Amino acid sequence: MPNTTKKSKISTSNAPAAIGPYSQAIRSGQFIYTSGQIPLDPATGKMVGDDIQTQTQQVFQNLQALLEAAGTSLDQVIKTTVFLTTMDNFQAMNEVYATYFNTDAPARSTVAVLELPRNALVEIECVALVQD
Repeated sequence: MPNTTKKSKISTSNAPAAIGPYSQAIRSGQFIYTSGQIPLDPATGKMVGDDIQTQTQQVFQNLQALLEAAGTSLDQVIKTTVFLTTMDNFQAMNEVYATYFNTDAPARSTVAVLELPRNALVEIECVALVQD
């Protein structure tokens, strides 16, 4: 049986441009897969904030912009992966995270990594549904 699911690139100027050979997001079937978002201001390309709360808020603004460009929203996110440079920031990140997913939170993995691009403290990627 041939694969009839096509993939299409999602891009928007309301989220940071890709800084390498990847897409901001991809749609495949009814799923949107975002690339990991770090706290870059899409207008300036500069890092936002030096604390985990400010950086997490910017990451979610970037994710929201990508999901809106794809025709969906944070309400349709089914899975996130959070990367932190230290688990010492988990509680503060989680407080901001909870303001975006206060009911019906998606599945989530959170991992500590040695380093993130541009020395960000947090990076988040997600998978969301699109309702056609």
